[in-house]
Amino acid sequence: MMKSGEVPGYGAARLEMKAQPEQNAPRNPLLSALKSHRRVHLQSLTKYSTQATFYRPARNKHAGEKRTERRSICKVTTLRTQYVKTNASHNIEAPRTKSAKGELNPAKRLFKILGPGLITGASDDDPSGIVTYAQAGAQFGFQPLWTAFFTFPLMASIQYICAKIGLVSGQGLTSIIRDHYPPWVLYSAISLLVIANTLNAGADIGAIGSCAHLLIPALPSEVAVLPVTALIVVLLIFASYEFISRTFKWLTLSLFAYIVSSVLTNPDWLAVAKATFIPHIQLDKTFLSMMVAILGTTISPYLFFWQTRSEVEEQKQEGLDDEQRKGATTDDLKYAALDVNCGMLFSNIVMYFIILGSATSLRSHGQYLIESPQQAAQALRPIAGDMASLLFSAGIIGTGFLAVPVLVGTSSYAMSELFGWRNGLNEKWYRAKRFYAVMTLTAIIGMTINFVGLNPMTTLVWTAVINGLLAPPLLLLIMLISNNKKVMGDKANHPIINCAGWLTTLLMTAAAVALIVLSFTGG
Repeated sequence: MMKSGEVPGYGAARLEMKAQPEQNAPRNPLLSALKSHRRVHLQSLTKYSTQATFYRPARNKHAGEKRTERRSICKVTTLRTQYVKTNASHNIEAPRTKSAKGELNPAKRLFKILGPGLITGASDDDPSGIVTYAQAGAQFGFQPLWTAFFTFPLMASIQYICAKIGLVSGQGLTSIIRDHYPPWVLYSAISLLVIANTLNAGADIGAIGSCAHLLIPALPSEVAVLPVTALIVVLLIFASYEFISRTFKWLTLSLFAYIVSSVLTNPDWLAVAKATFIPHIQLDKTFLSMMVAILGTTISPYLFFWQTRSEVEEQKQEGLDDEQRKGATTDDLKYAALDVNCGMLFSNIVMYFIILGSATSLRSHGQYLIESPQQAAQALRPIAGDMASLLFSAGIIGTGFLAVPVLVGTSSYAMSELFGWRNGLNEKWYRAKRFYAVMTLTAIIGMTINFVGLNPMTTLVWTAVINGLLAPPLLLLIMLISNNKKVMGDKANHPIINCAGWLTTLLMTAAAVALIVLSFTGG
């Protein structure tokens, strides 16, 4: 049995851990090999320096013994190098994988596996998405229902690719783009992302305020946005990442409100089944604009960055350093796929029922245009009762508190990685001041959008359209990254995943181009 601190396969050579400052650590080949190789487990490697001590005969005056000693050192160093190379293909399992493997209860194991993918999927059904789907149902009835099932494989494949990029590279998308692509690509992508996220966050905050006013009539919606923004900022700055992640998981339950409220509208299930399985497409500007809005809010740019960064953040929470985070085991990718598929399926089921409920309760009763989230909730009251109306409002508030932190957090991660600032929701605010400053500023700027006279519903729908136009170039970058062997190594995309990813990119590009052409031709 190997003794504690002994280097595997080296006989008398062993390592001793000494609690001395890292900057004072001696330089030697073995120490460099240990620190450079990410898969060598040494206790407190990030906190203490490692000093290699070789137990061998003391130096003497005989040249022959000196040469023997030098050969021994050379041999040990060579063996150590071979050990590092041999184990280079070994990967440290992600914390989620270790936790799930140790759980015997299937339900608890699934809950431990679900994390970034579930949160990302739930945040996709933010107030922007909810009112876009509600507007689609009110304007076109059951006709858009097929899009929920059509977009699921597209959405799941892209988010899985993003999760894999984060797990394998140990970096966020911004860092990878910065390291491997021209600066103009980096600055263009991040600028558009931050602008879209700020508008989206502002629209979501306004939607939360409108529904808070519906639940508490004495609280004006313009006033409600102030405590909403303050509460979100305080949560992000002072709460731990573990608490934030757990809170986000529980907030996903608010989406069940839309399934219940839609069932309460008593839809025509035969008509629903027909619209679900027989796609309907109209080649006119109004319908195509709504399709781009649905695609834009379903396959949103901020989700790409958040998914990738969340995988990194999960590992940082467990204390893995930059090198240890690189690489992913087969089980890591398997659990990430399950997490993403569950999250995206849940998201699209909620999308389906929102369209269904609004088609039954709004369009069938002559309500074709929704001016605000508050109006959508109020319209449900005489048709489906007070419960459906309250559930709709509560759902928007719950998903808003989930989505806004994701939006402003994504912008802050992107800016911090762009300029090399310390970042992460697991960091204390005084250690990552610029990271939290960007997050706070984005939330405040978004909030002020609600005081310039813009209609919340119009802002939400057009935000989705902007995301639809922004997504194609970002999807192109993601596909290039996921096939770049310098980034992904032997974990580059499988042909099936590649087909799904490129198909998504092509469809999003075609929809955006068609919308632009029709806008200029007046079609």
